[in-house]
Amino acid sequence: MEYNNSMKYIETALNARALRQDLIASNISNVDTPYYRSKDIDFETTLSKEAHREFSKEKIQKLEMAKTSNMHIDPKEDEYDLNPTMFYRDGHMARNDGNTVDIDVETTELSKNNVMYNALIQAHKKNKLMFAAAIESSRQL
Repeated sequence: MEYNNSMKYIETALNARALRQDLIASNISNVDTPYYRSKDIDFETTLSKEAHREFSKEKIQKLEMAKTSNMHIDPKEDEYDLNPTMFYRDGHMARNDGNTVDIDVETTELSKNNVMYNALIQAHKKNKLMFAAAIESSRQL
């Protein structure tokens, strides 16, 4: 159920945080895999795209595809690529076996991501409670 723009934004953030949680867990589970490179996602860029899409008052200019025939199929409506970009976190020294997973970094990132995920859940609950309170108070009028 979508109440307003902020709900969609929070849902996108929750989905990206869940994906990040899976990537970090995958990194931890592959700590002993030779030549494994730790992965992460570009979380901030994904959220800034979603924020611009949801809260921007200006319309994005779109380049229309030229058609030479009415039989041509219209392109899929997708103004933004809201899928997070995955990258390799190569800032750490590789061990002798070529593995770049640093368990201290991964557990720290896992904890930070978990805190942010829980904060988003709380924001989602508060947003729903505000609308429920408004609906309930309007019944009493």
